[in-house]
Amino acid sequence: MCSPEEAALLRLEEVFSATLARINSLVLQPLLTAAPEPSDPRGRECLQLLQQLHMSSQQLWEVTEESLHSLRERLRHPDAIRLESLLLLHGADHVLQVHMEYIESYTSCVVMQAFQKAAKKRSEYWRGQRKALRQLLWGVSSEGSVGTALVQALRQPLTHHVQQYVLLLLSLGDTIGERHPTRELVVHATTLFGNLQSFMRQALDQATATQELWHTLGSRPRDALCTPARRLLQDSQDVPVTVTPLRAERVLLFDDVLVLLQGHSVHTFDLKLVWLDSEQDGCTFHLLTPEEEFFFSSKDPQGQVVWQWKVTQAVCQALRGKKDFPVLGAGLEPSKPPICRSMAYTFLAEGRLCQATYEGEWCRGRPHGKGTLKWPDGQNHVGNFCQGLEHGFGIRLVPRASEDKFDCYKCHWREGSMCGYGICEYSTDEVYKGYFQAGLRHGFGVLKSVLQAPQHCKYTGHWERGQRSGYGIEEDSDRGERYIGTWQADQRHGPGVMVTQAGVCYQGTFQADKMVGPGILLSEDDSLYEGTFTRDLTLTGKGKVTFPNGFTLEGSFGSGAGRGLHTQGVLDTAALPPDPSSTCKRQLGLGAFPVESRWQGVYGPFRDFVHAGCPGDLQEAMLGFHVQSSRELRKSQEYLCCERTQLDDNAGRMDDVLEELLQHRDPEALQQYLRKALSSSLHPLGKLLRTLMLTFQATYAGIGANKHLQGLAQEEVKQHAQELWATYRGLLQVALQRKGQAPEEEEDTETRDLQVHGLVLPLMLPSFYSELFTLYLLLHEREDSLYSQGITNLSLFPDTKLLEFLDVQKHLWPLKDLTLTTNQRHSLVRDKCFLSATECLQKIITTVDPREKLEVLERTYGEIEATVSRVLGQEHKLPMDDLLPLLIYVVSRARIQHLGAEIHLIRDMMDSLHTGGLYDFLLTALESCYEHIQKEDMHRLPSRRDSGEPW
Repeated sequence: MCSPEEAALLRLEEVFSATLARINSLVLQPLLTAAPEPSDPRGRECLQLLQQLHMSSQQLWEVTEESLHSLRERLRHPDAIRLESLLLLHGADHVLQVHMEYIESYTSCVVMQAFQKAAKKRSEYWRGQRKALRQLLWGVSSEGSVGTALVQALRQPLTHHVQQYVLLLLSLGDTIGERHPTRELVVHATTLFGNLQSFMRQALDQATATQELWHTLGSRPRDALCTPARRLLQDSQDVPVTVTPLRAERVLLFDDVLVLLQGHSVHTFDLKLVWLDSEQDGCTFHLLTPEEEFFFSSKDPQGQVVWQWKVTQAVCQALRGKKDFPVLGAGLEPSKPPICRSMAYTFLAEGRLCQATYEGEWCRGRPHGKGTLKWPDGQNHVGNFCQGLEHGFGIRLVPRASEDKFDCYKCHWREGSMCGYGICEYSTDEVYKGYFQAGLRHGFGVLKSVLQAPQHCKYTGHWERGQRSGYGIEEDSDRGERYIGTWQADQRHGPGVMVTQAGVCYQGTFQADKMVGPGILLSEDDSLYEGTFTRDLTLTGKGKVTFPNGFTLEGSFGSGAGRGLHTQGVLDTAALPPDPSSTCKRQLGLGAFPVESRWQGVYGPFRDFVHAGCPGDLQEAMLGFHVQSSRELRKSQEYLCCERTQLDDNAGRMDDVLEELLQHRDPEALQQYLRKALSSSLHPLGKLLRTLMLTFQATYAGIGANKHLQGLAQEEVKQHAQELWATYRGLLQVALQRKGQAPEEEEDTETRDLQVHGLVLPLMLPSFYSELFTLYLLLHEREDSLYSQGITNLSLFPDTKLLEFLDVQKHLWPLKDLTLTTNQRHSLVRDKCFLSATECLQKIITTVDPREKLEVLERTYGEIEATVSRVLGQEHKLPMDDLLPLLIYVVSRARIQHLGAEIHLIRDMMDSLHTGGLYDFLLTALESCYEHIQKEDMHRLPSRRDSGEPW
C-alpha cells in the first residue's frame, strides 16, 4: 500500500518535469538559438554560461524523469516494489549533485548578468514573450524588465520544488514509523534536501550580492576581478575594516581571493596562500601572505569577529577546493586553516625572487619544506626551504647565457646561500667537490677539469672565500708538474715543493705565484742544485751544483736563446764521493708543512660534527654525501635528482651507528667494528678515510710518486691514523652522553699510541699502501737492485755449498731433510734445506700490516730454531753468530722482491713500544742479512766445478 506522500511526490515530479520542459522551450532554447554569435569576449563568455546552464537543465530534467519513473512503478506495483527503490531515497546523493550543478550554472549566469545581456540584444522578441513567461511565475510585476523575468523564471520553480521535496519527505518520515527498514534512507534524503535549501539560499544571495558589486566598481577593477565562478563573501562597505600598513579604500573578500582596492589599484591575495595569525589584539588580527603582511582593524569587536571568521572559513573552503555544504563554515574539519600547505605561487615584488615561481610546501606565508623554484631565465632550484630561504640540501641549475649549458650545484644551503658540503658541475666541464660558506668555496675541496679540457688541471686542498688558500696540491697535466705547498689569494704563496714528470724536484719559497729567494733542486740522477730559478725550473743567478760523484760546481748560472745552460764558476773535483744514502734519499717538505696542520680542512668538519653531538640532519652538510658514480652525477643534472643518502634517514642511521659503537667496546669486538666502519662509505669514519685517501692519491700518485716525498707521505699516514682514532673517541663520548653515561677519561699519550699503532694503523694502511709502498720502492731502488743481484748469484749455489759459503757450521746442516732421487748427490740439491722457514718468510709480502709482517719474521725465526733443534736432537737457542748466516740462507732462498722497501716500511710503521724488544732484534737481524747480500763478495759467481762437482 502506497502512502499519500508518495502520490504527492509523483504529482510534484510531474509538474516539475513539465516546468523544466517549458523553461527549456520558452527560455533556454531561444537564448541559445535566436541571438547572433557575440563578437566580444564577455559576450562569448555569457553564451558559454548559457550553454552550460542548458546542459545542467537537461540533466536535471533527466534525473526528474528517472525519479518520476521510479514513483510510477512503485504506485503501480506497491507490493512488488519496495519504498527504498525510489530514486529520491536510494539515489539521493546523485539527485542532490545534479541540483547543485544546476544551481552553480544558474548563479554563474546571474553573476555575469547573462540573462539581461541576452535579453537586451533581442528586446522586441522577449517583450512578446512576457505573457508566456508569466505562466511560469507568480508574484512578479508585469512592469519589471525582461532580464529580471528570465532570472525569476529559472529560479522560482526550482526553489518551490526543493521546498516541497523537504515537506513531503518530512511527512513521509512521520508516516512510516521509527522501525521501518527505509527509515534511515528517508531521514538521509530529508537532511540532504533540507541542506540543499540552505545551500541554494546562500548561493543565490552570494550571486545577487556579487552581481550588484560589479555595478559599484570602476571598469578597471571590474575587468580584473569579474569571473563567473567568483562569489562575494564580505564587503568592507557593509562591515567597515581598516588595513595597515597597506592602504585600502575598500576590502572585498571573495571565495577565492582577498582584494584591497585603492584608487585604480587592485591588490589580490590568493586565499590558499593567506594565513591568519592566531594572536590578535582587541579589534585587530594579523594576515600573512607570501609577499605582504598586514593587519585588519575594526571599530568594534563584533566587526573584527565577522571579518576574522569569514576570512578563516573562506581560506578553509579554498584549501578544500569545493564549496562548503550546506553553508560557509559548515564544511568538513578542520575549521581552522592548516599552518603547512602545498601550493604554487609566482613572486611579483622586486628582489631575487622577482618573477620566480615556487611550487611546494609553505608555512605561515613562507616557502618551508620541500619545493621547487623556477626563474624566467631558466634558473631552477629543487630542495629544502626554511622560512622562505633555501636551507638544507638543494640542487640549483644556473643557465649560461653564452651557450646552451648549465652550472649545476648539488649542495647544502643555509639561509639562502650554499654552506656545507656540495658537488658542483660547471658549464666549463669543471667539477668541484667540497665545502662552501656564504655561497663561496671555503674549507677543503677538489676542483678538477675534464681530461679533454684545453688546460687540464686539478686542485686538491683548502679554500677561503672562493680562493685557494692554505695547504693544497695542484696538478698541471699539460706542463707535467705537481705543486705541493701553501696558497694565498688563489696564488702559490709560501713554502712549496714542485715535482715534475721527469723526476725533477724543487723546494723553495713562492710569492704571488712566482719562485723567490733561494731553493734546492734535485734531478733524476740525484744531482743537487742550491740557488735561484726561473718559473720553468731553469737555473739562474748564483748557485751550487753537487754531482752524484761528489764533484761540486759553484758560480753563476744562466741561459740564453738557443745556447742552453751556461755557467761561470769553480769546479771542485777533490771532494770525496758522498754516501749514496745521503744523496739519493734526501727528503723534501719535512718541516716546511707541519703534518698536524696539513689537512685541517678535512679533519675540521669531522671534529665539528662530533663536538656538535653528531646531529643526523647535519651529517651530509658536514661530512659530505655519497654519490654512486660520475654517471649518477651527470644524470642528476638532467633530472634534478641526486642519488645520495636521504636526509630523513640520517638521524636514525646516526643513532644506529652510536648504538652499535657502544656494543663493541672490548678489544676483539672493537677491531671488528672499526674494520666494518672504515669500509663503509656511509659511516663517519669511512667517510673520513675516503677523503684522506683522496688527498693522499692527489699528492703521491702519478707525478707525485717521487722518492724525495717518502718522508712527507710516511708522517701523513701516521697522522691520519691518529685523527681516525680521535674521531672514534669523539663518537664514543657522544654515544655515552646520549645514554646518560659518564664519559671515558682522557687517554694518556702511551695508551693512545698503543691503540693507534696496534689497532687503527693496521686497518687503515691498506687504503694508502699502494702509493706509500711505491715511494719506498723508489727510495730504496738502488739497494734493492744490489740485493736482487746478490739473490740471483746466491740462487746458483746448491743448498750444501751455499751453507758452506755462508759459514754455517756443518753440524747445523739439515741433511736429513734432503730427499735424494736415484744417482742424485747432496751437492746438487737446491731449495730443500730450511724449507719451512723459507716458505714462512715468503708470507711477509702477503700482508700490509707491519705487526703481521713482524709476526711472520718471528715465526720464521722459530722455524729455523725448530729445524736446528731437530737436527741436533735437542732444543737449541741460536746465538747471533749462528743465526745470521742461517737467516741469510733463508732470505736468499725466499727470493723476496724489494726486501729493502719492505724492511724500511716495517721499521717506519712499527709501534715504538717494540723498540728494543724481540721484534726490533729480529728486524735488525733481517736488515743485517739484507746489507750482507748487497756486498761485493756476494756477487761473485760460483765456478762450474763448484756448482756441479761434489764436495
